[in-house]
Amino acid sequence: MKRFLITLTVLFSLISMSSFASDSKVDSRVLKSFETSFKNATEVDWTVTNNFYKAKFSLNGQYVAAYFDASGNMIAITRNISSTQLPISLQTNLKNNYEGFWISDLFEVANEEGTTYYVTVENADTKLILKSSNSDWVTYQKERKS
Repeated sequence: MKRFLITLTVLFSLISMSSFASDSKVDSRVLKSFETSFKNATEVDWTVTNNFYKAKFSLNGQYVAAYFDASGNMIAITRNISSTQLPISLQTNLKNNYEGFWISDLFEVANEEGTTYYVTVENADTKLILKSSNSDWVTYQKERKS
């Protein structure tokens, strides 16, 4: 039993050390940019790829993701939103043109080009991912359900 407890303790220590190891791979320029932009962020979790750095975190009670390039420049910010947070024109268009569909995912992407919204709507037969374009929706991806 003692051996089992020691093994568990070592295992949990290794797991906790590896979960913080990803932070050390984040470039200092990226960390500085993040800390400057999001001083009150909590629960920060980093993902590092060849092309970008992604920080998922909580800010003012909302979960957000920020993307940075290797130089520390912010590429985009995303957050999940509710349909009531959409601009009125997009809400109306969605309600009028996609009656019989339900919303299964909705998020906002903000970058230097502006703010874009993506919504996934579904019915019994079809799953659509729509992208906002001004006050209208365009089909970004369409999938038939089996």
